[in-house]
Amino acid sequence: MDNYRFKKAFTTSALILAVIVMAVQCTKEGVNAPLISRNVVNPDSTVYASFYDTVWIDKRDITVDVNDVIMTNGVLSIINTNCASPACHGGGIKPRLTNYAEIKALVTPGNPEASKLYQLVTTSDVVKAMPPVNYGVDLSTSDKTKIYNWIKNGANERPGLVDFRPAAVSLLVNGCGSANCHNQATVGGAWARRNLIPVAPGDTVNFTFTEPSGAFRNFAQLKEPKLSQVWNAYKDSVRKFYADTVANASFRPYKTFNTPIVASNVRGPLNSYDDLIFDAIYPKARRSSGSAQHTNASGVRFYVFSDHLGASTPAASPSNARNPTSSLISRIDSTIVVASPRTKAFNFDHHGDMAYQDGGFSKAEIALVKAWYFADPNIPDIWKYGLDGTGVYRYRKSGNIIRK
Repeated sequence: MDNYRFKKAFTTSALILAVIVMAVQCTKEGVNAPLISRNVVNPDSTVYASFYDTVWIDKRDITVDVNDVIMTNGVLSIINTNCASPACHGGGIKPRLTNYAEIKALVTPGNPEASKLYQLVTTSDVVKAMPPVNYGVDLSTSDKTKIYNWIKNGANERPGLVDFRPAAVSLLVNGCGSANCHNQATVGGAWARRNLIPVAPGDTVNFTFTEPSGAFRNFAQLKEPKLSQVWNAYKDSVRKFYADTVANASFRPYKTFNTPIVASNVRGPLNSYDDLIFDAIYPKARRSSGSAQHTNASGVRFYVFSDHLGASTPAASPSNARNPTSSLISRIDSTIVVASPRTKAFNFDHHGDMAYQDGGFSKAEIALVKAWYFADPNIPDIWKYGLDGTGVYRYRKSGNIIRK
């Protein structure tokens, strides 16, 4: 009797399950759409998306090194894994989706929403959805975002600036711009503590950071709107001063990131794309020295070099001719060293410390940042290839100089 009841219950459960499956598989268009949700709301535009898994960057070393290749799960791999099996769109089922030409035929470059490929992988219509709902497989949000960004950026076979820049900027801003690192608010707070800027009681807030060792570090942070006023004014003064150091001598920056004012220093902010471009054009090693470089008639000491490229007459001013000890990209990529565009002398002291100590970037992420840096027209050629195109970056291993 008990065995009969078990068989009856099992048969009933199986019948219910079969009805549910049939309801999902064999439905009119749109009827069961509310039962699933495959759409991606506001895809993250900073996710790097390439067609192929492996991308060798243009400015790689002659002997390809560890920081010269971007490795990721590309659109082709995503499609191959989920759609292009021999029994499906890799075999006799049309359309075939096994290569760039076949896949691109299903997209409208620049418009994911109008692209058949993106529509199929994000629709909640159980009749149209791909992979089919009854397969029990759905692409991850990350995979769908990559397809979206790849199409949005032009559906190119080989990635370019439009693909590199959002991802690289996001890596640097989020990986390096934390409150205890390359942060505007922390720098502004340090300047306030040093009495380098006037502040009211409500302009600052305290921030405590716990080191991995368990030690506590206390920071003062500048609050808005004072923060934007101070930081933007600082960048304006740097730009004006270096545009004409004689005519704009009064704009010489007096704020410093280094140690002579206080026992511990702070790091130059990298909280935005504008911060990154600013740092690339005016390396912190030139606009913030550890010792005074100029004293005016009133006795005010300035910790900034008078030439952000390095002096052209080293013998006349040895201190001012000091090489930029680092730049934005040399602080990230340990395989390259930087030279002064003026003296053309290479510095060998920096070893990618910003990537390893701050952002903790992987080798593929370093390659991505390097690809963006040399592709971005907003970073002038002076800080890519030098004043005369002979190069300001050299690979440590091969000695190869990066040229245009």
